[in-house]
Amino acid sequence: MKDFLNQRVKDLKPSGIRKFFDIVSEMKGAISLGVGEPDFITPWHIRNAAIRSVQRGYTQYTGNRGIPKLRELISRYLFERFSVSYPADNVIVTVGASEGIDLVLRAICEVGDDILVPEPSYVSYFPCVHLSGANAVPVKCVRENGFIVTPEMLEGSITPRTKAIILPYPNNPTGGIMTKEQLEAIVPVIVKHDLLVISDEIYAELTYGGKHVSVASFEGMRERTVLISGFSKAFAMTGWRIGFVCAPPEIDKALFKIHQYVIMCAPTNSQYAAIEALEEGFTDNFSVVETMRAEYDKRRRFMVDFFNGCGLRCFEPRGAFYVFPSVESLQTDGEAFANGLLRAEKVAVVPGNAFGDAGRFHVRCSYATSMANLSEAASRIGKYLDQVKKG
Repeated sequence: MKDFLNQRVKDLKPSGIRKFFDIVSEMKGAISLGVGEPDFITPWHIRNAAIRSVQRGYTQYTGNRGIPKLRELISRYLFERFSVSYPADNVIVTVGASEGIDLVLRAICEVGDDILVPEPSYVSYFPCVHLSGANAVPVKCVRENGFIVTPEMLEGSITPRTKAIILPYPNNPTGGIMTKEQLEAIVPVIVKHDLLVISDEIYAELTYGGKHVSVASFEGMRERTVLISGFSKAFAMTGWRIGFVCAPPEIDKALFKIHQYVIMCAPTNSQYAAIEALEEGFTDNFSVVETMRAEYDKRRRFMVDFFNGCGLRCFEPRGAFYVFPSVESLQTDGEAFANGLLRAEKVAVVPGNAFGDAGRFHVRCSYATSMANLSEAASRIGKYLDQVKKG
C-alpha cells in the first residue's frame, strides 16, 4: 500500500512531541511539562455563549469567512490592542491558527521556493513548508541574543529563491520575543529583498514585562504581512479550534479560495464563543487574559530560578508559557535527558530537537500547569540531576 502514498508525506518524521505524550498517557503517576496548552478552563461566560447558541438553534454553517460580527471584533481587537489595522473584509476565521499556517503556505509556495524559518520554533512549520513543495531554510537562533532573528542572520540566509519568512514571536519553545527596536532592525532587510512575512502571533497576549509588538504595525509592513493568531492561548480555548488570518487583499483572495474548498467555515458555536470573548474583553479591559497572564508570570519566574539554581542555564522567556533550559553542561543532549528523566522520575519534558537542530542541547518545559505540579516536578528533576552528577 505504500505505493499509493505521496512521497512528501512518506518523508515526514513523526512528531517528537506526540511520542512523549503517548508514553505519559500510559504512565501512572507521571507529571507532564510537555503540553502546550493552558491549564485554565475556558471562562464560564464564553462557554455559556456557546451553549446559548446551541439552544437558539445556531447549528448551521456560517458564511465562509466567518460571522461578520466576529470579523469586525477581530479587526477592532487587533487595532486597539496592537495598533494593527486589517479591515474585517480581510479577516478569515479559521480552524485554529494551525489552519492559517497551512493556508498561507499552500497559497504562496511553488516548488523550489525557500521559506525562512527561525529555529528553534513550532514543530509544524517545517512539515507544512515541505508539504507545500517548498524548502524550509532554518535560521538558527541562539540563547546569547534572546533567540531572535537579526539583520545579519537574514542577509546570510536569503537567496534569489527566498519568498517569505515566518516570524514566530512570542516563540514556542524558547519564550523569546522581538522588541520594537529588534523588529525595526530587520524591516529594511525584508523590504530590500521583497519578502512576505508570515507572522504567527498566537502568544501575543502572553508577553511579560512589556507589550507585544506586531511587525504588521510598522509603516508599509501590513501590505506584505500575513498575520496569524487565535483564541487558544489567550482565552484558554484550545479545544474550540478557533483562529484567524489577516492578509493583504491579493493574498487574502487566495487564502479564501483554499479555505472555501477544504474547510467551508470554522465551527459555528466556537465562533459565538469567540464573539463573547472579545465583546466581554472590551468591556472589562480583558481582565480574564490579565489574570491568566499574571499567574503564568509567577510560574515563569519559579521555573527560571529553579533551572538556573540547578546549574542548567535557562534563558528568561518574555513570552508564551515555556522555559527552554540547556542540558549541555551535563555532557548530554535534550533527547537523552528527556528519556532519562521520564524513566527515572516520571517527569515528561520535550527534547529540544523536536523544534529543530538548534534546540538539540535543550529541553522544553511548559509551565501551563499548577504550581503544585511544578513544585513536585522540580523536586523530581532535582533528584534526577543529583543522580546524573553522581554518575
